[in-house]
Amino acid sequence: MSTLPVIAAVDGSHDSLRALDWAVDTALLRKAPLRVVHVRQYAAWPQADVLVAGPPDTGEDPVLDEARHHLAQRAGLPPMEYIALEGVPGGVLPELGADAQLLVLGSRGRGGFTSLLLGSNGLASARDAVCPVVVVPRPGREVHGEAPAQQGPRVVVGLNVDSPDEATLAFAFEEAARRGARLQVVAAYPWPVQSWAAAGQIVAPAIDEASIASETRTLAEQLLAPHRGRNPEVRAEAFPVPGDAAGHLVAASRDADLVVVGRHRRRLLAPARMMGSVTHAVLLHAAAPIAVVPPTPAEE
Repeated sequence: MSTLPVIAAVDGSHDSLRALDWAVDTALLRKAPLRVVHVRQYAAWPQADVLVAGPPDTGEDPVLDEARHHLAQRAGLPPMEYIALEGVPGGVLPELGADAQLLVLGSRGRGGFTSLLLGSNGLASARDAVCPVVVVPRPGREVHGEAPAQQGPRVVVGLNVDSPDEATLAFAFEEAARRGARLQVVAAYPWPVQSWAAAGQIVAPAIDEASIASETRTLAEQLLAPHRGRNPEVRAEAFPVPGDAAGHLVAASRDADLVVVGRHRRRLLAPARMMGSVTHAVLLHAAAPIAVVPPTPAEE
């Protein structure tokens, strides 16, 4: 049985070449082949008959030639394959995830406005691909927060103890194991908690924050236990934090190797795939590469 490849999407931009470098390192960690793909857009607007890729093109492609040249001086590359496709990138790239173990993109490509922090292709892929999608941001993103107390490789993952995503946790533990990294589990809880009385008056919460933090930690430890059993080499620590989950994850991304977030499960009244506000915010602002993990088919 052949190993599914890591796919790196390139378009000739510096962002995509930076993502290509990340994809090479990750393919080597995963002992997987690397497929470098350029989707040549031949329509200026999405149409039903151009959202899927045309047949692979074996002719010359300057963007793929540039990718080959970019990697020419690197030694110890994984098995490589270069493919040019035609179609609308935002429609083609997510479909490629069906035959990949990971899809890697830069934060922005050649298209779009320079003020955008994340291109439309990255958003579409993170929302729609059936495999995990990694978006590699531009260097220099500033995030607020203290530097990590402990140095060394670190993977960050968000955990909602009220609605845990097992696929996201499993991916984070596996990545931490591959990278020899510790795992920082950010478990945010709502605070302050407000109750409303008659006439619109706010009533002080009946439970204090320390109790909520303690309960969040207890639930997080229970959820982490089976993953620790499967990955005993990974040192995982839960961090209960109050308030905005996205803000804490972005702050934790400083000097991290990877930030892992989940994608929303489908809901009965909202059957379309969704990313969620926390995932969206992390994609826009995190300083480290961001992995967006889809739920398992059963969960969707």
